[in-house]
Amino acid sequence: MNLTGFSVLNRNNSLFLKINSSMYPKEIVIPMKEELTDNGFTELLTPEDVEVQLAKQGTTLVMINSVCGCAAGLARPGVLMAVANTAVKPDHLTTSFAGFDIDAIQSLRQRLLPYPPSSPAIALFKDGELVHFVERHHIEGRNAQMIGQHLVEVFDEFC
Repeated sequence: MNLTGFSVLNRNNSLFLKINSSMYPKEIVIPMKEELTDNGFTELLTPEDVEVQLAKQGTTLVMINSVCGCAAGLARPGVLMAVANTAVKPDHLTTSFAGFDIDAIQSLRQRLLPYPPSSPAIALFKDGELVHFVERHHIEGRNAQMIGQHLVEVFDEFC
């Protein structure tokens, strides 16, 4: 049997098939990724990318991107405002896309425990340790300026 596009997982002596595909078509996702990558963010596409990045010294901002409206109207603009309007910035600006960069997001989420999965979300790591996390429920109901100002304060404290 050909299992291209699938992974066979063994959990507790039970076999599972995992479909190796994203939830969203790339034609929708690419412009949302480019909003960040065109502004200096590096993509974390694989678990190896995540591990290499978080092994670096200094501060790493991770924007967990998403297709939802609060990512488009609040999180991405807020992150971009913060980075553009402060002298104190994280050493590394990175992003990964929930529902698209599936394995990288899964690896990131292991590093974000005990927080539950959240997207969009914004994480700041210092020397590989999580020092600040903005969950989706902290993004919803706020405007991009509020998110940006909050991040500037976080950068002042940790960067």
